[in-house]
Amino acid sequence: MAIGASGRVLRSFVAIGLLLLALAGCSSSSPPGVYKLGQPYHIQGRWYYPEFDPEYDQVGVASWYGEPFHGRATANGERFDRGVVTAAHPTLPLPSLVRVVNLANDRELVVRVNDRGPFVGDRLIDLSQEGARQLGFERQGLAQVRIQFVRLADAAGEPP
Repeated sequence: MAIGASGRVLRSFVAIGLLLLALAGCSSSSPPGVYKLGQPYHIQGRWYYPEFDPEYDQVGVASWYGEPFHGRATANGERFDRGVVTAAHPTLPLPSLVRVVNLANDRELVVRVNDRGPFVGDRLIDLSQEGARQLGFERQGLAQVRIQFVRLADAAGEPP
């Protein structure tokens, strides 16, 4: 039985509609993480005391993380994407927005902090690979930075 032109057109519309529905499902953003402050915690012989500190302004060492953590859940429930500008901090409320300035080249970014870390030495912040790239220290691995709290970022639930 031959399918007429109108049947082919109808099948094409149905196929396009199904494709658009599938793409809409893929393009929806992941649900936002939740606000999180947390209790003091102990990692690798060191205690960390999360707190809401709107005056936070520190200078220290930044590092970056990428592939091994790509796609995993962050401390506040978001998915880590090494290609998106985010960061990990041991004590700031999650999620927070912080200004990070690379003191070697004066590049500056406002970064969403949605994870805990770094837990190596006296590092202050761990940026996503994209954050390190935009701040100009991806190849070096470490940079001297200034970090300033901007505000709490949007998330589900009640802010800390």
